[in-house]
Amino acid sequence: MRRRKFLVSAAAAGAAAAFNPSVSMAQTPNLLTETWTGPYGGVPPFDKVKIADFKPALEAAMARELAEIDAITANPAAPTFENTIAALEDSGRALNRVRTIYNIWGSNLSTPEFQAVETEMDPKLSAHGDKIAQNAALFARIEAVYNAPDKAKLSPEQQRVLWIHYRDFVRAGAKLDAASKARVAAINTELAGLFNQFSKNLLADENTWIELSDADLVGLPETLKAAAASNAAARKLPGKFVVVTTRSSVDPFLTESPVRAAREKVWRAFVNRGDNGGPTDNKAIIAKILKLRAERAKLLGYATHAHWRLEVAMAKTPENAMGLMEAVWSPAIAQVAQDVADMQAIVDKEGGGFKIEPWDYRYYAEKVRLAKYALDMNAVKSYLQLDKLREGMFWAAGQLYGFAFKKLSGIPVYHEDITVYEVTRAGKHVGLWYFDPYARPGKRSGAWMNAYRTQERFRGDVTTIVSNNANFIKGKPGEPLLISWDDATTLFHEFGHAIHGLNANATYPSVSGTRVARDYVEFPSQLNEHWLPTAPVLSQFALHYQTGEPIPKALVDKIEKAATFNQGFATTEYLASALIDMKLHLAGDVDIDPAKFEREELAKLRMPREIVMRHRTPQFGHVFSSDGYSAGYYSYLWADTLTADVAEAFQEAPGGFYDKPTAKRLYETIMSKGNTEDPADQFRAFRGRDVKIGALMRHRGFPVPAGA
Repeated sequence: MRRRKFLVSAAAAGAAAAFNPSVSMAQTPNLLTETWTGPYGGVPPFDKVKIADFKPALEAAMARELAEIDAITANPAAPTFENTIAALEDSGRALNRVRTIYNIWGSNLSTPEFQAVETEMDPKLSAHGDKIAQNAALFARIEAVYNAPDKAKLSPEQQRVLWIHYRDFVRAGAKLDAASKARVAAINTELAGLFNQFSKNLLADENTWIELSDADLVGLPETLKAAAASNAAARKLPGKFVVVTTRSSVDPFLTESPVRAAREKVWRAFVNRGDNGGPTDNKAIIAKILKLRAERAKLLGYATHAHWRLEVAMAKTPENAMGLMEAVWSPAIAQVAQDVADMQAIVDKEGGGFKIEPWDYRYYAEKVRLAKYALDMNAVKSYLQLDKLREGMFWAAGQLYGFAFKKLSGIPVYHEDITVYEVTRAGKHVGLWYFDPYARPGKRSGAWMNAYRTQERFRGDVTTIVSNNANFIKGKPGEPLLISWDDATTLFHEFGHAIHGLNANATYPSVSGTRVARDYVEFPSQLNEHWLPTAPVLSQFALHYQTGEPIPKALVDKIEKAATFNQGFATTEYLASALIDMKLHLAGDVDIDPAKFEREELAKLRMPREIVMRHRTPQFGHVFSSDGYSAGYYSYLWADTLTADVAEAFQEAPGGFYDKPTAKRLYETIMSKGNTEDPADQFRAFRGRDVKIGALMRHRGFPVPAGA
């Protein structure tokens, strides 16, 4: 995001390790800095990337951007939108290209060799961001344009672009005195190193595994045995079976394994990532990050880091975010208590002789689901082929937004697992979609979307390039990969981010696509989850992996009836992480023992003992690998409040989720807008009113508050 280059990167990275800004691109030619060539407006040259090229490319691109900034400040003409703001929008393109590929390597191909480059360059990149954000001459020109009477003559999008640049420079410290600016830069420098070390520690722990004995394999479904064998083979352990300490490997095992001791062994390894007391322990790093964030917030004039972060969010204040979380927390833990009682009844009936523990929850939840709804999610999984569901996503996006997807060959990729698709609408090229579905050593866990290139019309008609990345475990060669219902939901979620980017229709890159407030960006992606359980998708694309028969209507009906089942667990494990994140960053400038804080605050919240946080503090990469979701993990709940409300608009429409007028209105008011308009205004334009919490509570099966 253009504005984050000055704000969040100034907050996310930093060292003042010197580089020579006089080095020019001509003196240091490097493929990574060059304009992308080839079809579709150019594509990233992934096939020619060398790790040794990253450092010189980044340094040369930083030097070029500083020269571009100098040209703006040296302009003798009075500041205008064109010679200052538009010129700023046009600066740093070479660095954006290099950083795109650099960040892809960091997330997907993080070898020790690459990590050494990150350790050196992340601080330099942050120092570079600080140098721009604290450039007094540049800010003086921005401020002059911002205060000029004729800014009212600018288009609405130009006025928003101007406001965003002005706001972000101020928030990064542009108005501070010299000493305070220096201290902010020093804090950013130190944070950059801490973020980098946190991420390396977490990746190291996620690259470990638990070897399964013959006793551990008893009763395990064949698909999971095959995945465990595939995990072992990828780690050069032929004939062995391993569970990797990533969610995509652990959660299915905890759900399916009938061997309680094995579940506990795997669960403990997973929840203790970053908390093992050894060289990869993250607790001391977290304590330092929290102190530095609190100090920086005070220097910038904010009560806490949370107040600084949420000023630019849709929620506006921590109090607003906390109010929503607290409204949902009580019904969530009440539902957990009821669900645990149902699980315990099954344990007691079976003569288990134990109390439900966290490593039992997923396994016994499935037994309760089967007892209450006669719904066996393993039976559902037989119909969930990854390739077919991908086709289903394409089909639904075509129905809603007119997209068509065509698989391409010959486009450079960074790993053989990746496929590339051209996206068109009414025969016109819209963009490219890259798909990287499988886990591998050096790839961070989870699922995410990246924008390799953002749509714009500022310098020609530039089309977007987006990717979706996941961590599915490969099965046997030639066999279809079956995924869980939860994984299928995540697949649609991340594709929702890609759709948001592909629908972008902005002039300026800084306000295009997914470059929106953190608690708004998850809204389009969470909304897209609602198309997975629709009858047209399931009947056409949920096909049995052996017979090819569509999923039976009776099974679909059971899925629908059980839609709110286990929402207590899902909401509680997520919301516990969101609440601890916010409380950590509202604590201010105090010394925090992360383990003690987590334990004591969860006790105050009456956290059910049978559940742990979805992301315990020592492994909370959303919050401590960058400033990205810090004091912002609540965003998923905030966005889901919008999502549920908009989903009800489709449900109320004559054509349901495929209602053409509603889809057209969604595109025109939200999906195409990016950050060209205030998010609250976008929502009002679609719904005709402000958001209400009632739909969220109904969607989760919780009691609806009066008036909601």
